Amino acid sequence: MTAEVLNGELLLTPRPRRSALRSATGLGSFLFGAFHVGAGGPGGWTILDEPELHLGPEPDIVVPDLGGWRAGRLIDDDEVDELFITVVPNWVCEILSPGTFRIDRMKKIPIYARDRVGHVWLVEPREKTVEVFRLDGTGYRLVGTYGGDDAVRAEPFDAVEIPAAFLWGK
Repeated sequence: MTAEVLNGELLLTPRPRRSALRSATGLGSFLFGAFHVGAGGPGGWTILDEPELHLGPEPDIVVPDLGGWRAGRLIDDDEVDELFITVVPNWVCEILSPGTFRIDRMKKIPIYARDRVGHVWLVEPREKTVEVFRLDGTGYRLVGTYGGDDAVRAEPFDAVEIPAAFLWGK
């Protein structure tokens, strides 16, 4: 189970299915290589799997499947190695599943918008779709929908193409 506190309510969600784990692992490893390490990509990011985020004044405790911060926004882990992160990410990715679909869309996205997360990706591995949202004022605007076996070039990681195999874990 994953425990999150969203708008003051404790929510327990099941651990991800294998299809979601494959997508999160594949996408995370690709982005880590290209954007965190700079192997085959520009670097300049910190990419983390399932970071525990404490956002807002209450705070909300949110655990996206992936989170990304532009370089220099997080203190080096050698200096601070906390269990949770209070720095708002520039990007988050939620891998949708039957057990989390409504929570991700209806509860977490408004929290991300409130705290000004720049981009949100919603990945549906069973349907092989990716929706890319950019913060626009106080909400999100859909800026791209991708699917099937086509490579994805989507903001904020549009400097490189992400092969479909990394998104679907196949």
